[in-house]
Amino acid sequence: MSKSIAVLGLGKFGRSLAENLYSLGMDLMVVDRDPEVVREFASKSTIAVCANLENEDEIHALDLKHMDIVVVSMGTSLAPSVMSVVEAKKQQVPFVMAKALSDQMGLILKMVGADQVINPEAESGMRVARALASPTILDLFDVGENLCMIEMVPDKKWIGKTLLELNLRQKRGINVIAMKEPGTTWSYLDAHSPIKDNATLLVVLEKKLLSQF
Repeated sequence: MSKSIAVLGLGKFGRSLAENLYSLGMDLMVVDRDPEVVREFASKSTIAVCANLENEDEIHALDLKHMDIVVVSMGTSLAPSVMSVVEAKKQQVPFVMAKALSDQMGLILKMVGADQVINPEAESGMRVARALASPTILDLFDVGENLCMIEMVPDKKWIGKTLLELNLRQKRGINVIAMKEPGTTWSYLDAHSPIKDNATLLVVLEKKLLSQF
């Protein structure tokens, strides 16, 4: 069953998020003050609404109480973000995520009721920095406070050996869960299959172990 999600604000981040949510089959409402942008998203959403998110009455009129999730994605302006978060929580939306461009803004949005605050630019920069700092890591994704998932090229010592032979979980505390060869999709890596030199691995590990890569 698809979730009902509202994305308030269709800037660069909001547009990307909305397009991906709709492609995943979500019941999607998008809201922006620009009529041209709203018309563009009429075919890329369940409902596209033109509204001024700096106006409390217009935010209230969105009737957000039917949403499972509301994403407040303006980010550049504190006042409409605060009003949108407060209104969503007043209408008892179960989960409200808000975009913030600074720690101070994030703290304020948390204080007024946001369940989660994100800073896409900072998080993207952190991921790129971690990847650039390692010749092995291709991409990195947070999985909670202590775990992460990484795409990586296999260590040269792993080539031609199986997971049973390497015993990476016991020896290094990492879990190889999938492998992808050029031109193919991800597939689970059988413990008896050798790791190939042109492959990419998907690995889950504790963040404190990242330094070994």
